Amino acid sequence: MEKGYVQIYTGNGKGKTTAALGLALRAAGYGMKTYIGQFMKGQHYGELDAIKMLKGLVTIEQYGLQEFCIPENPPNAKQVKAACDGLEKMREVIKSEKYGIVVMDEITTAIYFKLIDLSGVVELVKSKPKSLELVITGRYAPDELIALADLVTEMKEVKHYYKKGIVARDGIER
Repeated sequence: MEKGYVQIYTGNGKGKTTAALGLALRAAGYGMKTYIGQFMKGQHYGELDAIKMLKGLVTIEQYGLQEFCIPENPPNAKQVKAACDGLEKMREVIKSEKYGIVVMDEITTAIYFKLIDLSGVVELVKSKPKSLELVITGRYAPDELIALADLVTEMKEVKHYYKKGIVARDGIER
């Protein structure tokens, strides 16, 4: 691509990661390579297996632990290390210019949970190559990132079956 933009998918509604994965799928249809770094995720999700079917067009790595991450004060040191290692990997991936699209999945939530510092993410966004499409997902997108973005979509929860006790289902939420 001649010009890549910064996209943010944020909000409390369902679908932020799914939107980013859909973009990766669409790009793969045109032979474009996408890298997805998932912050705070270390569990098995269906997309991990599905992406293997895309034969090297989409790469996905997780920067989280098996246990679900919850906000703590101070934050869990192991979760902090995983997120910081992930941010360093994102720097390498972006600098490599091997991908047309890079997705930083759940990175705004990692900032909110104080696992990584906002300033490092802002610096990374500002340093992206001109042709790279950069996608940022997660709840609580900070104003500083929103100001840098070219496209911001807020997923708004209107109604959710979790509130009726429905747990995450394979193939739908995970």
